[in-house]
Amino acid sequence: MQVPVQRTLSAAIVIAVLLASIPASFASVDDAQSFALQAAEPYVKDGFQVREDYWGGDLGAGEKKAVKQQLFKGNEYWFWLATEVEKATVSVHIYDAEGKLVEQPDSWQKGHFAGAHVIPPSTGSYFIIVTVEQSPEERTHWALVYGFR
Repeated sequence: MQVPVQRTLSAAIVIAVLLASIPASFASVDDAQSFALQAAEPYVKDGFQVREDYWGGDLGAGEKKAVKQQLFKGNEYWFWLATEVEKATVSVHIYDAEGKLVEQPDSWQKGHFAGAHVIPPSTGSYFIIVTVEQSPEERTHWALVYGFR
């Protein structure tokens, strides 16, 4: 039995509309990581080596996550945070073990991207605080990548 072309075309259109309307909540941390790596691109051209390691998850608006990382005196680091939710706003800040903000003044926040720059005054554990400041989504995927030179 042959299915009429019009019925097949109608079904294809319905499927396409349904797929296009899938909410961003079906996006992933991998999508957020792609955006974080995009934020790192200009710095790679400036000599920073991006590590394969990254952190990710999902947060509600206003929620924060602390990431602990060993940093070494004599190196310079950038941490880049991003989400795939373009209408979200994120931030990233770096603190030393005593809770003192240690990032450089050229750190930045631009919508669903943010970057924090640090030149550690000493080798030790540092805390990178990622925040989803606001988002239209209930939970927003995020990814944090970093580079050094």
